[in-house]
Amino acid sequence: MKLKNTHIFRNIVTAIVVTMFFSCKDNFKEVQQIGVLQNEPVGIAENINLKYTDSGKVKANLLSPKMKDYSNREFAFQEFPDGIKLLLYDKGQKSTILSDYAISYNQNDLIDLQKNVIIVTQEGDSIFANQLYYDQKNEQIFTNEAFKLKSPTKIISGNGFNSDKDFKNFEALEVTGIIYLDE
Repeated sequence: MKLKNTHIFRNIVTAIVVTMFFSCKDNFKEVQQIGVLQNEPVGIAENINLKYTDSGKVKANLLSPKMKDYSNREFAFQEFPDGIKLLLYDKGQKSTILSDYAISYNQNDLIDLQKNVIIVTQEGDSIFANQLYYDQKNEQIFTNEAFKLKSPTKIISGNGFNSDKDFKNFEALEVTGIIYLDE
């Protein structure tokens, strides 16, 4: 009788183990997401001072009071809710980009600058807009919205422009006004 009970017990244990083995699935990603809400950032950094160097020379310096990292999303991005100050260096000269809000998208290397965007170029020209985009890969700055370009000799108002990062090839899509300044 004891041998029969051992045999039945062994069969039950085997059945449970086999059932557990076949019911297991690969849910490692789900386990990683436990405690991380999809709409919450995976990290928050404060007082950012990020320097980009190439061949030992500083090419850009990004300053921001706060950055939220949403790399847990399918279309990953970093949000700068308190704005940014971006300094671009080229051959000893500096251009400055300021905005009250910005988002940097990882997959397409695009930075969306919003709210009180100001660019001061190496030559001292200033551009004002409510929204601009910076394509990091192609080093292009563009918008389809209203802008104002102030140079030492004139002020140009318009809607939309395309330009290289140095503003050497600036093209306004629509000029709504030009004011020439006295020299």
